[in-house]
Order: sequence, then structure tokens, then C-alpha cells
Amino acid sequence: MMAQPALSLAADQGRLHGPAPARDDIPLAISGLTVSYGEKPAVFSVDATFEAEAMTAIIGPNGAGKSTLLKAALGVIPRLSGEIAVFGQPIEKARDRIAYVPQRASVDWDFPTTVIDVVLMGLYRRLGLLGRLRANHAETARACLDRVGMADFANRQIGQLSGGQQQRVFLARALAQDADLYLLDEPFAGVDAATEKAIIDVLKALKAQSKAVVCVHHDLATVRDYFDHVFLINVRKIAEGSVAEAFTSENLQATYGGRLATAQVDQLQVANQAS
Repeated sequence: MMAQPALSLAADQGRLHGPAPARDDIPLAISGLTVSYGEKPAVFSVDATFEAEAMTAIIGPNGAGKSTLLKAALGVIPRLSGEIAVFGQPIEKARDRIAYVPQRASVDWDFPTTVIDVVLMGLYRRLGLLGRLRANHAETARACLDRVGMADFANRQIGQLSGGQQQRVFLARALAQDADLYLLDEPFAGVDAATEKAIIDVLKALKAQSKAVVCVHHDLATVRDYFDHVFLINVRKIAEGSVAEAFTSENLQATYGGRLATAQVDQLQVANQAS
């Protein structure tokens, strides 16, 4: 008897999902993703496709499931249902093509390590557990630090840096991985203007190198300047698409449950029409 394709049950009126689209040109495809903390779903039956050579913002209010979506896609937290495909492969077979920058608040900055050592951690997957770091690896790490303006801090203890500097160092670690898909969880949160510009310049350079960049983002005023695509979520998917098509007042109000001030939405919409 011919084997039937595996199906997973998504918690959306009992509908069934097959595997996410197995296309090797799609950096990240999510199908029927449901994640629950206790009895309350944090992400509910979400489908999403994140394009290559693009920068995508994941947008939604606090508690909407933005960070949960990224962590479940990575396998950092378990999913109740759903399928994840990275360049057409299961996540387990494609981790070496992904770099992840977590929220700065989730990192133990008291850990006794230097800036250069943090960046070298980005090379461990390439070296393997028994691989030896060599001079050229240190050169790679220093080059990544230079790209984020932190080369002069290579020997500084990570806990001695400002929040913006720490964020740059973690971006340098991601650069050291030389990935094809970059996932960042609120990379601009709590950083100064100079750091924000440095980060966005690096991310745009990655896009120019045909990389895919996906960021959890909270500043609606900068979406249009920074990103090509948006994914709006409030536990469920609200909308996805290009900024011009999906970043609309209707979708924003649906995403934020009417909590955005009318003047704020109107201002965003006027800027959208002018761009």
C-alpha cells in the first residue's frame, strides 16, 4: 500500500495541514502553526511565507505572538501543530542556514566572556564541537565586529557594554554565521539612534547580498523606511504582503484591536500614500 503523506492537525476548526511548501527558493514557510502556553494559544493556526532578498517586519501588539512565532519556527519552543520549511527542508536539516538574534533582555550579560569570544560563537556550528579556532577565525570575527562598528571593543567584557553596543555584538555574531536567513527579535529595542542606523545599514547590506531578513519590530513609524514586507499578527495572522499592500490603516486597526489612536493611523496612512 502506498504511504500517505503526513498531516498535522491545526487548531482552526479542525482543518488539516500538509507540510509547508517545499520550495527551495522560500527561506521560511510556516503552515498551520499553533503554539500554546497552558490552555491559552499564543499563536493560532498561522500560515506565513517569508521571501528571499527581502526585509520583513513582524508587527503586532504586546502579547500578540511575535517572538513566539520566531522561536517556534526555530524549534526553540515546542509547537502544538504546524510545519516549518527552511529553503524547502525541515528546520532540523537547515539550521546551518539560519542566524538568530534574540531579544537583548533575554541574554545573561553577566556571563564572563569577551566581545570577540561572543562573535566567535557564531563560528562553532561551522567548526563542529571538536573543531579548533585558528587565526583566520579570529580575523573573521574581527571583520564582523568592524562591520557593526565594534572592532575597538573586541577584548572588552560583554557586560561592560551599553545596551546598544551589546546589540551590535550579537549582530556581529550572526554575521559570523554567514547565514542565508536572519531572524532578529526586536533588534532596535532600547538602542540609541546611532546603533539603530548601524544595524539597519548592516541588514540592508545583507538584503543586497540576496539574504532574507525577518525582524520582530515595534516602531510603526519606521516600517516604511526599513522594510519591504510586513506580517501582521495578533495571535492569528491578520495580513501579510508588501508594505504598500498590507501596511494599511484597516490592517493596523485589526491587528491592534482598535487601540491605535486615529491620529496615529491617519499619519501612517498619509506617509504610506506619499511614499
